[in-house]
Amino acid sequence: MLTRIITGVVGIALAAFIIQTGGQVFGIAVLVLMLIGWHEYAQAFRHFGQPLAYYSGAFFVAFLGTCAWLGNASEFLAIAVLATLWTMSQAVVFHRDFSVAQAVASVAGIVYVGFTFSHLILLRFWNAGTTIGTAAGPMEAGCAWIWVALIGTWASDTFAYFTGSAFGRHKLCEAVSPKKTIEGFLGGVVGTMASVAGVGAFLSLPALPMAGLGLCIALAATIGDLVESVIKRYTGIKDSGVLIPGHGGVLDRFDSVMFVVPFVYYFVQVYYHAS
Repeated sequence: MLTRIITGVVGIALAAFIIQTGGQVFGIAVLVLMLIGWHEYAQAFRHFGQPLAYYSGAFFVAFLGTCAWLGNASEFLAIAVLATLWTMSQAVVFHRDFSVAQAVASVAGIVYVGFTFSHLILLRFWNAGTTIGTAAGPMEAGCAWIWVALIGTWASDTFAYFTGSAFGRHKLCEAVSPKKTIEGFLGGVVGTMASVAGVGAFLSLPALPMAGLGLCIALAATIGDLVESVIKRYTGIKDSGVLIPGHGGVLDRFDSVMFVVPFVYYFVQVYYHAS
């Protein structure tokens, strides 16, 4: 537990530095996380006896992140199509050693890791040059919304854990994650709504839309956690990796964030378009 706490404190401090610095530091950090996440995903399927298109998958994942960094979000579809066609064609060329199931799992991993992490870059660099007035002074708009996403995710995990530990009786999805309870999930929803509304107040944003966003963040975070759990159960592994002491791998630590950040990014587009 001490290792987990120390690692968590160091991780939060490092994340704060990277987020606040932005620019190349942020972009490179996310690209590194993307490649490690892809490696963990591919290793899980190798453990299961289904090696994936490892090197081409890493290339496409990095390509997606680079396009997000350069602001070429419209090229995502082209890359996704190219990645799909290239990977599926390998099931023909290397049909003796590379099955259709392996090709499909490879494409799924490229989308799962590449698209979700790319939205961290898209959100951080959103509307570059503009600021939001906060209680502590102006903050870059993308930086502020990254904090909304992360604080909401952390709130969901924390409130769900403590509420579930104290009051949990009814299993939420026992076949996938035996420790999750309905009571913990509801506690996470309430806590996240309150936390995101509080962050909204700090950012001078209206409480009602932010509380609604908090509800959606809690849902997305829970689903993201369950998706990674079902992948681990399917491939027969306990943790996605050992990179982060006491926390497992990158996918273990970012599974909820991977689902939350894309949702926050598109919420921002709709919110500012409607304002």
